Amino acid sequence: MGFEIVILWTDALIFGLLGFIFVLAYYLHGKEQLKRPLTFIKQNHLGMASLVVLVFFMVIGLLDSLHFKQRGETPAHNDVISVLDYIATPLREQGEKTYSSPFATTLYNKEMIIESNTPPTWDYPPLHFGGQHLRNTTTQKHSDIMQKAAIGFLQGMGVFMLLMLCLRIEVKLTLPYWTLFVLLTLSGVLLHLCTYYHVFGTDKVGEDVFYQTLKSVRTGLVLGTLTTLILLPLSVVLGILSGFFRGLLDDTIQFLYTTINAIPSVLLIGASVLMVQVYMTNHESDFTSLTVRADMRLLFLCLILGMTSWTGLCRLLRAETLKLREMEYVQAATSLGVKQYTILLRHILPNVMHIVLISIVLDFSSLVLAEAALSYINIGVDSSTYSWGNMINGARLEMAREPVVWWSLTAAFLFMFTLVLAANLFAQTVQTAFDPRRSQ
Repeated sequence: MGFEIVILWTDALIFGLLGFIFVLAYYLHGKEQLKRPLTFIKQNHLGMASLVVLVFFMVIGLLDSLHFKQRGETPAHNDVISVLDYIATPLREQGEKTYSSPFATTLYNKEMIIESNTPPTWDYPPLHFGGQHLRNTTTQKHSDIMQKAAIGFLQGMGVFMLLMLCLRIEVKLTLPYWTLFVLLTLSGVLLHLCTYYHVFGTDKVGEDVFYQTLKSVRTGLVLGTLTTLILLPLSVVLGILSGFFRGLLDDTIQFLYTTINAIPSVLLIGASVLMVQVYMTNHESDFTSLTVRADMRLLFLCLILGMTSWTGLCRLLRAETLKLREMEYVQAATSLGVKQYTILLRHILPNVMHIVLISIVLDFSSLVLAEAALSYINIGVDSSTYSWGNMINGARLEMAREPVVWWSLTAAFLFMFTLVLAANLFAQTVQTAFDPRRSQ
């Protein structure tokens, strides 16, 4: 059985953005004006710990962005899957009938159990996968969980020590190293346990909730990064041009972003998503699979959010450019006959990049939360796409059940909270580092 590499639109944009970041980092390496802020970020333990968490989430998202198609005899083997799907094959395929709570060995609700040679009984049916390696689930489950958690902890600790040894990094008792240690050991515990139990339970159709939360990481990162990639050129170009040239161009750009701000963003996004759905319905032949269809809707949602989110940064850059154009060095360059585009590239753009960088990191968390809010009102990503917003949306009815099905909402909240908190803490560090009023 062979495989065929499949490159989705969002995959190409993600790795294109990653390549651009590496090129930009190489270009900026050694720049004197960046040494002080980068040194501050490196010495800030809370900021570096937040960066470790962000990189950890990014690794999961990149694994889920490497797609391929297996060549098989059945249609199920011809579906487009990612490397993360392949690694998590047990979680993806070993589902249950319906709800089961975390680490449970039976379903969440009682059913009529009918077996041969025994009378029907009203009880909790055993799971097909979770805890079925145990002979006696009542007496062995808790000790088995502790034993396997200890094995996973040792495996994670081994990966941590091996990573430090390969990178030749001296282990220090600081917050970034403790954060990496906790992430690797916790991952080891969860990964080892999930091969024997549903650590976060299962949903209504019996799918593993832990698998859903891992798959949702990519959706949050795609919306946070690609939307920024879309809004950035509009904000930077229009903001700088508006503040530097003034006159009719300034009035036109101001009218444009004022008009967009006057339209309720939810209505604008909802109308745009509806137009995309109508287009997909009328051109079904262009979307050969559910994965391609869901990816295209995710891409269009990034475009829509980018087109409606650029106005705030544009206004900030216009105000900063208005101040910079009156500075002595800009006035001197103008008096000496330096061309305007040279002044924009050499004097204006470099001096507004701290605002751009701070806004990018601050907007990332708001875009992740925006997806959850939009999916909650059914105008977000496709229903077949794994996302924390869809998980929270699906948990609405689950929270009204008796007994309450709480684990889907809890899992989505924990992962989204961790990512957004890390992004906010890192944004605070970046903002402090690049603040021009801060003295060393």
